Amino acid sequence: MYYDLHIHTTASDGMFSPEQIIKYSIEFGLFGIAITDHDTIDGLEPALNYNSSTGSKLKFIPGIELNTELNDIEVHILGYFIDYKNQALKNRLQEVRECRYERAQKMINKLRSMGFQITFDYVKQLAQGDLIGRPHVAQALMAKGYVFSLKEAFDKYISKGRAAYVPRYKFTPNEAINLIKQAGGISVLAHPGLIKDQRLINEVVDMGVEGIEAYYPEHSDSQINRFLSFSSEKKLYVTGGSDFHGTSGDESRGRLGCIGVSYDLVKKLYEHKGSIS
Repeated sequence: MYYDLHIHTTASDGMFSPEQIIKYSIEFGLFGIAITDHDTIDGLEPALNYNSSTGSKLKFIPGIELNTELNDIEVHILGYFIDYKNQALKNRLQEVRECRYERAQKMINKLRSMGFQITFDYVKQLAQGDLIGRPHVAQALMAKGYVFSLKEAFDKYISKGRAAYVPRYKFTPNEAINLIKQAGGISVLAHPGLIKDQRLINEVVDMGVEGIEAYYPEHSDSQINRFLSFSSEKKLYVTGGSDFHGTSGDESRGRLGCIGVSYDLVKKLYEHKGSIS
């Protein structure tokens, strides 16, 4: 009875469609999953519909991962059991989508001025879905042979401080937490071990985040233990997941289901929502 609560699809920057993720989750014997695409809910309905059509017993939790910044440092907020038809959520995500388009266009223009022959249409084609982010720009650079890996693209050209970097849209953890709550969801601090300034964890908890992703592929055993103790002290829900993006390349955090949580932990989330599944 094992849940992977952090999975991405082609709706954001994953390699597999929502339907493929459901199919593979069933094949791998997972008890339940959450699809948590970056700043989009577009993969949720296709996944739900496909899961229903299979007649499988796979438990599906609708989720999202909102990319935010606090003191110029990236902080990601996961949302679980969200009402993906909530109009306020849809409106804000549309704004984010438009900001992402503008940011990608500006990065591409900078790269073109440096002599790189890539276009917005080409990057959009690689993205597959409607959401465009830096990983898709990196994919274009790699596909055209300008770099050997996504990491090289980020490190040389599109990371903060590099020539083609463009600052992201302003979206704060506090806004993300409130947006998830407004959509009926449970907010969780994603991969806290990756936050560059660990002092920000307490700030986000003070903003009202309800859980922490203790189990994560890049967390060490000591970090996991520390976050478990912290969750107990702060009375936070504990979650975990693979952050699966695909099967190869820099955006593959690990194989699907390589890390997650037991039903006992997920049950607490269901109880918070007033239902047991």
